[in-house]
Amino acid sequence: MINIEVKTFEALTKQELYSLLQLRSEVFGVEQDCVYQDIDGKDQKALHVLGIKNDKIVAYTRIFKPGDYFEESSIGRVVVAKNERQHKYGYDIMHASAEAIQKYFSQTVIKISAQVYLKKFYNNLGFSEIGASYLEDGIPHIAMMKQ
Repeated sequence: MINIEVKTFEALTKQELYSLLQLRSEVFGVEQDCVYQDIDGKDQKALHVLGIKNDKIVAYTRIFKPGDYFEESSIGRVVVAKNERQHKYGYDIMHASAEAIQKYFSQTVIKISAQVYLKKFYNNLGFSEIGASYLEDGIPHIAMMKQ
């Protein structure tokens, strides 16, 4: 079981910011061996959805209101610590992120740029593919929407 907190960039503690950047680096940089600019200047616009277990961030997303990333509201940087994936926290953090988009932005339409290998995971959450796959930071992605 994880506890979910939603925070603005300004409300994040230094430790929370360090922890979420560390988790993103562990998964996207080290585990997926992807060199890209994770610190992209968009964190300041996002709301940060933290999945916390035993005082540690083990799951995370960032969410955007329409126009701040895509024309639609969006969820990005979806990540779960490798040693916690067996608990299916990816579903918990995504459900919480969709609920936060509804609560804070009054939106139900969500667009994501999903890694292709996770398409079934996102399909299970109600997302459908739109368009063809493309490379983003050297990894195959596909745009997906949830109405």
